Amino acid sequence: MTPPVQTEATGVSEAPSGSAKPKIGFVSLGCPKNLVDSEVMMGLLHSAGGQLTPAAEDAEIIVVNTCSFIDSAKQESVNTILEMAQHKQANGGRARKLIVAGCLVERYRDEIQKNIPEVDAVVGTGELEAILAAAGLAPKPTQPQDSPFNILPQGLVSRAHSAVQQHSRPEEDSTQVRIEHHEIASRPEGDLREQQGRFSRASWDGATAALPEYLYSDETPRILATPRASAYIKIAEGCDHPCSFCIIPQLRGKFRSRRMSSIVSEAEKLIAQGVREITLIGQDTTCYGEDLGLTDGLAQLLEALAALPGLKWLRFLYTYPNKVTTRLLETMAKHDNIAKYLDVPLQHASASVLKRMKRGGNAKIFLDLIEKARRIVPGIVIRTSFIVGFPGETENDYKELEAFIKAAKIDWLGVFTYSDEEGAKAFELDAALKVPERTIQARRRKLMKLQQKISARAKAEWVGREVDLLVEGESEETELLWEGRTIQHAPEIDGKVFINDFGPHEELVPGTFYRAEITESHDYDVVVRIIE
Repeated sequence: MTPPVQTEATGVSEAPSGSAKPKIGFVSLGCPKNLVDSEVMMGLLHSAGGQLTPAAEDAEIIVVNTCSFIDSAKQESVNTILEMAQHKQANGGRARKLIVAGCLVERYRDEIQKNIPEVDAVVGTGELEAILAAAGLAPKPTQPQDSPFNILPQGLVSRAHSAVQQHSRPEEDSTQVRIEHHEIASRPEGDLREQQGRFSRASWDGATAALPEYLYSDETPRILATPRASAYIKIAEGCDHPCSFCIIPQLRGKFRSRRMSSIVSEAEKLIAQGVREITLIGQDTTCYGEDLGLTDGLAQLLEALAALPGLKWLRFLYTYPNKVTTRLLETMAKHDNIAKYLDVPLQHASASVLKRMKRGGNAKIFLDLIEKARRIVPGIVIRTSFIVGFPGETENDYKELEAFIKAAKIDWLGVFTYSDEEGAKAFELDAALKVPERTIQARRRKLMKLQQKISARAKAEWVGREVDLLVEGESEETELLWEGRTIQHAPEIDGKVFINDFGPHEELVPGTFYRAEITESHDYDVVVRIIE
């Protein structure tokens, strides 16, 4: 599941007659940040009387939460909308209403309903609460409650990118959504970027002029779609950075942080419901608190959360390289329950490419950062991603990136091919600078083959280690194996940990931590046996 969208609910009919609790099916696409938006929308719908269903054919209302980051994501979103539209057209189908939410709405608000008439309403990324009007439901008044996080039977829970049907954990019929009780602040960098036109959507037909400003809070209903022991917390929304390949600022608005007290309160409620692993997310978590006047705000937040009883694992994703401070690294090293894990997308190593990307930095600066992180935080694993084929990338630029990967020995690495996105500054670059698609794909293949060798050598060194393992359940690849994660594996994005020996246990309980020994290694994955 994924992102929410700004909704236009005018002319939307009421909930299906004869159904006190209309059945609502959800499909969420995209990243964990979008997943949280879907969880919020599900919580709002549930608290207003909607009943979530795991079967699209049973749904009276279908919501598709879309992604629009790159072309492939847009195509997946469109394909999913069309697939769900078929449920409205099918003779035996119960679907009466199709709602499209998320980033695709921000980009193609008018075109979606014009070209897909089966769509009844659209909801934008800054209007999550408008999902209620789109579904024909009214919010219920706020009532006292112990927690907005109730959890549905574990059998309904699946991975975040499955169809909504399998995502679960409803809240109690109680809280009404609210925006954080403070005026939307901003960073000086964001104000400057706005003056420079960074957030302009003037060329987007049908896009609203107003940028999203929404922030959910600890009082907002959520239905967690992650396995029982794990949850994401979005600590900020939007982005101010000028990266020329990216349109997220136009889709999500200016950077804005949630209040620390709200985040801590949400974490406490999650822990009370049995969550033991929390992953902090945002477009750039290292900017957290700057708009609220905080210095090293992420480090301060980590200190507050690490002290919460019952929280076994805490990690954060999506950091910006020049924002990784000494204090942040020292805070990671100080607390046993903070993952020794740094997710820092570098995008490239060539100074000339990074300059055109409007990122800054170079191979030496990045190698120095990695060395510093490994020195201050012993045992840290580093995850990064690169873009190959950015306009103007020469063979020498590519070779510099290749040399950097050899020198850095990154633990988890992803390589993405450049996607030419209309609305991004890179789209306007001279056509002569565009790299041929065959060259882009060849460079990606070579880098992934290089990383495969680096990873295989690194994983071989893990054999014999004892680790704490969060068991997730039976492997999707074979019934003969189970899967789990160590603290050095972020949910869904890193290699797998396969369990082939339950040790002293006849069976394992998903969502439970066990002690395990790594017995085998492969290119990206490892095999373990449970020892206690």
